[in-house]
Amino acid sequence: MRHYDVAVIGAGAAGLFCAATAAKRGKRVLVLEHGAEPGAKILISGGGRCNFTNLDVKPQNFISNNPHFCKSALAGYSNHDFIELVQAHGIAFHEKRLGQLFCDRSAKDILNMLLDLCRAGGVDLRLSHQITGITKPDQFHITTNQGPFTAASVVMATGGLSIPKMGATGFTYEIARQFGLGLTEIRAGLVPLLFEGPQWAWMQGLSGVAFEAVAACGKAAFAEAALFTHRGLSGPAILQISSYWKPGETIRLDMLPGRDAYEFLLERKVARPRAELKTILGELLPVRLAHNLLQPPLGNHTIGDMPNKALKNTAEAINGFALHPSGTEGYAKAEVTIGGVDTSELSSKTMEARKVPGLYVIGEAVDVTGWLGGYNFQWAWSSGFAAGRAA
Repeated sequence: MRHYDVAVIGAGAAGLFCAATAAKRGKRVLVLEHGAEPGAKILISGGGRCNFTNLDVKPQNFISNNPHFCKSALAGYSNHDFIELVQAHGIAFHEKRLGQLFCDRSAKDILNMLLDLCRAGGVDLRLSHQITGITKPDQFHITTNQGPFTAASVVMATGGLSIPKMGATGFTYEIARQFGLGLTEIRAGLVPLLFEGPQWAWMQGLSGVAFEAVAACGKAAFAEAALFTHRGLSGPAILQISSYWKPGETIRLDMLPGRDAYEFLLERKVARPRAELKTILGELLPVRLAHNLLQPPLGNHTIGDMPNKALKNTAEAINGFALHPSGTEGYAKAEVTIGGVDTSELSSKTMEARKVPGLYVIGEAVDVTGWLGGYNFQWAWSSGFAAGRAA
């Protein structure tokens, strides 16, 4: 039976970075990964270019039952620290939009950097190791399908439930429960929304139509693109707001962001009184969207014949269309898992479990979830670094 100072469970972004950080301190580090290859989610992220962080990272970019929890880790290892690391390894990158940073070539550059860091520290990376149990009679005992291991510390970095076809499991949640750690509500996040009934009826035929919008739910609002799908809505604005939406709640969609639809319609009523409303809306919205909107639910009319009150009602719908999703596409299409191990169970400085000395939880498995745009990778780096410095 081989003994290690630190055993990291999961060879994703958080796990590999944590392992490299611990190894740099001279620790003997083991990484156990149940998949055949490391970093599977890294390779598919950002369309294969890996949106590895964001130029502007603040605690407000993260969702958690304790919005202050992420502050310490983000301060301890910032986006600027990771950008410096990427530059030091000669990885070319660019800003796409809204501060999002992507590799110029391939997500493989980020994965290879992490693997190089692990090799430099002598990390023992074991792939295709199915873990069958973790116990702690004195030190941690880890049993796998390829033999047992022991370690002074264990770092859980297996992620959440999103994208099960890439090997996602709820293993960290199982271990957390086993050791008496509480979990918050767990659900799919950054996920397309589904619609049924009348709301789905008017959307049919719009698959592939994209438009700029502001999607809002409660106090949260995101101004980005929205996209109709075969089953509902997706696109960055929708994915972002999906992380805040819960069943039964209303989402409001401004389809003319930054523009007062009522003022526009009043001006067109004077300038083009004989034009149909769908033609007028087609000046600002994709034509297929304008036409579908003016079937039910809004109805099409000659704009000059419409009372101003009717124009105002139409404008209010366009600037704040009420949507009632029937659900989401679920974990199969979700980019992240909302919720996880309750932050009250962990040290914000080290990610160590308060009740179980030597047990750490990092990355997506913790109740800290970033917005779309590189924030979840940054949480992986920051939380991984915090645990790697302490384990």
